[in-house]
Amino acid sequence: MKHSTNQLTRSGRGPARRIGRSLALVLPVVLVLSGTLAVTRVNWSGNPSDSVLTASSEDLAARAAAAPAPQDVLRDQLLLELQDKDPGTALTHLQQAVNGQPSLAKHCTSIARALGRAAVRVYGPSRAQSYSRPVCDTSFATGVAAAHS
Repeated sequence: MKHSTNQLTRSGRGPARRIGRSLALVLPVVLVLSGTLAVTRVNWSGNPSDSVLTASSEDLAARAAAAPAPQDVLRDQLLLELQDKDPGTALTHLQQAVNGQPSLAKHCTSIARALGRAAVRVYGPSRAQSYSRPVCDTSFATGVAAAHS
């Protein structure tokens, strides 16, 4: 009986022991290789222009500076829509954009004022005022009044 109990104990830890031994051999090799690769990526020259990280961050900064802000894109789209269709359609789309993307709410009044000023240029003060509605409070009407005065 003692022989069968001893065999069960050995077979119970056999696969785990083999996996442990394999990890004990492979893990240090992986760590040394990854450390070596990390050291080769460091800019040891001290010259920032040689750095891969600096180059990529400069590219990101240039792209961020070149890309217009979402509120500027929305304002430009709505100004074009105001000219192509009418101020009412542009105001409806402004309200939908603010409802769909709440981060634009803080820019809503300035966009509505810009639409009001553009409406006066395109339609004249009386007709532009007829499109006024309470989008972003009364900012559109304020823009109309400011452009008319």
